[in-house]
Parts: sequence; structure tokens; C-alpha cells
Amino acid sequence: MIENKIKRITVPQISAKKNKEPIVSLTAYTASVAQIVDHHVDLILVGDSLGMVIYGFDTTLAVTVEMMIEHGKAVMRGSKNACVMVDLPFASYQENPQQAFRNAARILQETGAAAVKLEGGEEMAETVEFLVKRGIPVCGHVGLMPQAVQTMGGFKIAGKNAKQIEKVMRDSNAIANAGAFAIVLEGVVESVAKTITEQLSIPTIGIGASPACDGQVLVCDDIFGVFQGFKPKFVKRYAQIGQTMEEAVKSYAMEVRSRTFPSAEFCFEK
Repeated sequence: MIENKIKRITVPQISAKKNKEPIVSLTAYTASVAQIVDHHVDLILVGDSLGMVIYGFDTTLAVTVEMMIEHGKAVMRGSKNACVMVDLPFASYQENPQQAFRNAARILQETGAAAVKLEGGEEMAETVEFLVKRGIPVCGHVGLMPQAVQTMGGFKIAGKNAKQIEKVMRDSNAIANAGAFAIVLEGVVESVAKTITEQLSIPTIGIGASPACDGQVLVCDDIFGVFQGFKPKFVKRYAQIGQTMEEAVKSYAMEVRSRTFPSAEFCFEK
């Protein structure tokens, strides 16, 4: 008899949370942060947001498959319990379903993660179906799509008028019908996100959407107060670690310059 050694939360377990206990999700990009969040969340997203919060890019567009793989490996090494999902970065899946499969399969093979996430609505439904039929678990992402920042003319909220509402509804349904196990609703007007959640048979994970969503996700650097670039309306700071870090650096610099560090207790004797 083959022993089942799977201990992590699985994709089917995430799907089964629809209309039940909310899915708790955070991003993580490093082993140390993954280790901290692992026991408290259901789902860790290795997001292409790392391009902005780790690498200092203005958008996520410069992120590569290689970056996602290395950070995915780190998160897998640091976590033991949470389901881990990795973003497919810009230009790694939009060309055709075959390109998407090659990159998604590579990411899962090299990182050991459970699933991938991709942005897009109706135009990506064929790709989602292609991946799912070939054993790649896929989470969708509609509404405000950071990889489409150039065509959208910035980071803009979705669902503010009848045309936008119709589009985000169509996109959500298309991705769900294509076989995605869950879908991220980002920057979607609250009432619209609530309606989508009620209508879909798969879990919705909100970020700047609605408390009615089946789960929530935020960027770890945002809730820690580490990322100082900007603070979206939907971000709640649960700590001010960035400020604490700066104070620590200031104290360290003062002690080095005054030669009070290192003192004898930090030095080696014969």
C-alpha cells in the first residue's frame, strides 16, 4: 500500500471552502516570510507583485519565469502546510495555450508548487481549459489586472459602470466555466464582487473587492508595513515593521560611528 505523504493543504481542499470558512491567503516571496505565515494561512501566493515590492520595478511587467521559479522554490522550502500557488508572469502565457502549458509545467516541476495563477477573462478561457485538461490547476484573476496596466491606463477599479460590470461578470464566468479552481477578484466594486461570488460555483478570493468573497489575499509587505512605495485603499497595515527596521538601522549606524558597537560581549577572546 502506498503511503499518502501529502501534508499540505491541497487544491481540492481550497475549492471545497466555497461558501464555508473563508480562505486566508497572503503573498510570500522568501523562505523566511513563508515560514512565518505558513501556519496561519490556507494559501500562499508567490505573486508577480515581487517585481514591485522586492525588485523595485514600477509595474509587474518586467518579472520573468526564472524569477518566479526561484522565489517559488524559496517559499516551498520555507513552508510546510499551506497550499502554494505561483503567478505566471507577463508574456509567459498570453501567446497561446501551448506556451502557457510549457511555462506552467516548468514552474510546477521546478518549484513543487500546487497551482498557477494567470490574469485575464474571456480571452484566456481557452488557455485555462487547455491547462486544466492537462493536469495544471489554475486560479483565475479578473477585474483590476496589474499585467494589463498599460492597456488599462493605470491601476483602475473595475465595475464602476454598466459596461464594466458586464465585462467583469462575463470574464468571471468564462474563467470558472473553463475549469479554474478559484478566481481572484481585484479592485472590483464591492456590490459587483458580492454578486459574482454568489453566482459562481468556485471560490472567489478578494483583494480590494468584498467581504462576501470566499477568501481574501493581500501582499505581505503591505500588511507588514515594509513596502513604502504607495498604499492602496484596500490595504490594512497590521504592523509598522518598516518603521521598526529603520529605527534599528539608525541605532546601529549611531553605535558604529561612536565605536560603541561591537562591545566586548560581541567580540572573541583568546
